[in-house]
Amino acid sequence: MKGLLSPRSAEEIVKGVAAEFGRPLKAASAPGRADFLNTHQDYKGLPVVPVAVNLRTYAIAVAELPDRFEVISLNMKREGREFQDAFPLKPSLKGGGWFGDYLRACVIALSERGYKLERGLRVVIDSDVPAGGGLGSSAALEVAFLKLLDSYYGLGLERRDLAELAFRAENGVMGIPCGRLDQYGSSYGGAILLHTRPPYQVEELPLGRVKLVVADSGIKHRVAAIHPVRQAEIERGLAQLLEMRELPEGVRSLLGRKYWEPKWEELGLEELEPYLSKIDRKPADRIRFTLLMHRTTLLALKLIREGSLAPDEAREIGAEPGAGFHETLGAIMNRQHELLRDLYEVSLPELERIRDAMLEAGAYGAKISGAGLGGALIALVSEDRGRAVAEAALKAGAKRAWVVAVDEGAREERLT
Repeated sequence: MKGLLSPRSAEEIVKGVAAEFGRPLKAASAPGRADFLNTHQDYKGLPVVPVAVNLRTYAIAVAELPDRFEVISLNMKREGREFQDAFPLKPSLKGGGWFGDYLRACVIALSERGYKLERGLRVVIDSDVPAGGGLGSSAALEVAFLKLLDSYYGLGLERRDLAELAFRAENGVMGIPCGRLDQYGSSYGGAILLHTRPPYQVEELPLGRVKLVVADSGIKHRVAAIHPVRQAEIERGLAQLLEMRELPEGVRSLLGRKYWEPKWEELGLEELEPYLSKIDRKPADRIRFTLLMHRTTLLALKLIREGSLAPDEAREIGAEPGAGFHETLGAIMNRQHELLRDLYEVSLPELERIRDAMLEAGAYGAKISGAGLGGALIALVSEDRGRAVAEAALKAGAKRAWVVAVDEGAREERLT
């Protein structure tokens, strides 16, 4: 599917599956998420702001099986790829990037937590969340499947349970170095502030009425090919800083050797900059990025909670004097994209062309969503500019685009 698309309804999805596979037994879904603020920070233990959007992944049980799971991916089928998987109630991973491993890992994660599944299911997967598109497609798949199992077997899982099990499946079982942003964003829905250090507190934010355009560049990326590289660069920079004899003890005490160990929230770029200028450029830029990205997120949170920023704070993120709420929030998105592009180097010329076109068409702000080097861009738009911004993105090279709204989290779907 290409072009300007509309999110499909649950009724449409369920009817299509019923026509091909018979009346479903249960259906559940989970949203994709826009990586709204503080991108590339969750794995460092910094707070992040995902926003769930009404592009959803559906997991639909069509038959009960005595001793195994069978999974059919309609998305993979439409792409002409291998689209079926079957595995026992106590599965192992297949490897090689196999799509079924995400679901196998969920069953393994449940087993590790003491949940015993005595029988299996034939499950049909259908999704509007583009795979590898920077919208948390793997987390939406995991959370939707776990929600289906929760509903079918009566496991009594809360939103936090769904998020933690999905995180365990992807990070712990599959070994993909992701943070918790995607899983929590998909499970909880809405706009949330997620604190990514234990106990992983969640604050719901009043952003339910914002409109976004999602533009899929069509350039596939894999988190596993991006995160470890940036994490290693940060660790190289930390090691070089810690080797400096002249580094003040107060600064040294806030650092660490692993990318998640520094007390990033307590570090100030002003005090660290004289030492960053003496280490290799790339590691220094990755550390600068971390501190500046967090600073702009703190300003965004103040804006969201209080409705405005002080004049000096607005100037800091490049907002025009007297800018309103949406214009100021858009300026913060633009600043965060610039940091991703210039200091974290996860943009591409193709992404820049699409983003420029979205801004020229009237978007308040636009930024990469997800790991970057492909995937999706998100733009904050007014009620009347969504379609124009989406069409501009398509003309500039995006393969697909949607005008989306903030959506709820994982849910059981009603069968009619």
